[in-house]
Amino acid sequence: AQNINGKFRDILSFARNLLILLGCRSYDKVTEREDYKKHRNGDSMEKKWWKESVVYQIYPKSFKDSNGDGVGDIRGIIQKLDYLKELGVNVLWISPMLESPQDDNGYDISDYRRIYKEYGNMEDYEELLSEAHKRDIRILMDLVVNHTSDEHNWFVESRKSKDNPYRDYYIWKDPVNGKEPNNWGGAFGGSAWEYDPQTQMYYLHLFSKKQPDLNWENEKVRQEVYDMMTFWCEKGIDGFRMDVISMISKDQTFPDGEMNNSLYGDFGPYCVHGPRVHEFLQEMNREVLSRYDIMTVGETSGVTIEEAQKYAGEAGKELNMVFQFEHVDNGSGDYGKWTTEKYDFKEFKRIMIKWQEELQGKAWNSLFLGNHDQPRSVSRFGNDNPAYRETSAKMLATCLHMMQGTPYVYQGEELGMTNVYFDKLEDYRDIESINFFTELTEAGLMTPEYMMKCLMLRSRDNARTPMQWDDSAQAGFTDGESWIKVNPNYKEINAAQQLEDPNSIFHYYQKLIRLRKEKDIIVYGEFEPIYRDDEQIFAYIRRQKQEKLLTVCNFSDKNAEMEIPEEFKGAECLITNLDRTVFEGRIVLKPYEAFVLYKK
Repeated sequence: AQNINGKFRDILSFARNLLILLGCRSYDKVTEREDYKKHRNGDSMEKKWWKESVVYQIYPKSFKDSNGDGVGDIRGIIQKLDYLKELGVNVLWISPMLESPQDDNGYDISDYRRIYKEYGNMEDYEELLSEAHKRDIRILMDLVVNHTSDEHNWFVESRKSKDNPYRDYYIWKDPVNGKEPNNWGGAFGGSAWEYDPQTQMYYLHLFSKKQPDLNWENEKVRQEVYDMMTFWCEKGIDGFRMDVISMISKDQTFPDGEMNNSLYGDFGPYCVHGPRVHEFLQEMNREVLSRYDIMTVGETSGVTIEEAQKYAGEAGKELNMVFQFEHVDNGSGDYGKWTTEKYDFKEFKRIMIKWQEELQGKAWNSLFLGNHDQPRSVSRFGNDNPAYRETSAKMLATCLHMMQGTPYVYQGEELGMTNVYFDKLEDYRDIESINFFTELTEAGLMTPEYMMKCLMLRSRDNARTPMQWDDSAQAGFTDGESWIKVNPNYKEINAAQQLEDPNSIFHYYQKLIRLRKEKDIIVYGEFEPIYRDDEQIFAYIRRQKQEKLLTVCNFSDKNAEMEIPEEFKGAECLITNLDRTVFEGRIVLKPYEAFVLYKK
């Protein structure tokens, strides 16, 4: 049966490629899935299913454990598909599930065509695809191709000798004056170079030393990547979230970087948005992406408006959209994210408005406040004090989901899950947190006490504690002992309780997602900010033909006054987080209040 299925897939693949060569470009992956035909909407300037979607990010290690080993897995995700369907999301971005030594929780891949054994196997993954598609839910794979694991066979071969066929799959350099080739520091602390005594050379790793960077200058590497991507597209996946994709092209002169209050030089100007990055992505688009009806989003730290238009312009030569991080980098200090300073609301608002206004009609926005690399959004941008947690979580969701762009919900965000605030270093699992604690305290740049406070506020582990399903032991995540501690507030914050409560954060998210599906203006309407300089209020109008929408959010724990624009007199209230009934004239907003008005 396997041989027959394989031959059938080969015939389909041959037929599709032949039709493409003959100019029949309309024959693509969506043709093979009749239930998705309804989503084809013409050229790139028109409506697209990925613009109309709401994406839910799953961090598989922490989502749901089905076998009691304390680690989330694929069967656990399958068990919760009905929950996700009820929420209303229609795309799942799942962080890496491929074979990995787990140095960076799966972002260090040792085999691009095998499922990580603790998550399951290929049959489990194929069942996940099938069951998700039955529920009209698509699956995005996390594509990690800036680097591999040092346990990937390519690197195992590469380090054997200077003349090994795989040597140029990675970036090797001779020592300079007996030291590293340049002064670059890695994103997880320490040098970005690791000395290998076997060949007496250094290899580049912009992240962990167990994550050597691939050499994208090598055409063979690029072809290996495109072949692998095609393999997964043929499996039926619906797109890629591309990890640090803006870093795949490096300045080949490898100069020293500016020091900037650090122990090492900044690699950013030479590795982020490098000289050939757009060339490589356009090649990837021609070779793979344009052949399938898929969604693509690039992680592009440090991206500017101008660069974003190149990556994700409406012409569609590279990606569908990018993640920009300007709003979540707000509040960083001399040592980057490691600070106890709170974010600046006016600066946050300025950034959000800028991206809405300047990409409008030119490229597509990704809308997010939290992910697996960020603190919990309600703890960061709202208020996780029990008096305000629920109200502020709903306010943040209102502000984000009514903007132009594709919204992303990080697992637990729909419940208002909070930072865990670990106060002991041994409770942390994140390599970045542990490495920087050691580096900054040993260098005398921070006291251990202050660095612990920084970790409590900014560590990635805040987002990685287990999903809180119910109030049973381990929050219903596992029958065993979890790989990382559960947030102790799971008895008050969990999915089971919120599913029963019609006024819960879950049901509020459900309504926001439903409204987005019902009203085109929420997806495609033009964006117009009001109260641009207000120190508490974030408000904006969306317009489409005769329709208009007003979103009002108070980002503070104090009352705020505003005048409702006259044009919204008699408007319908689509959603409100505090049961307001008066929406005309001068009003006083309560702390963290939010509402949306609609008028034809």
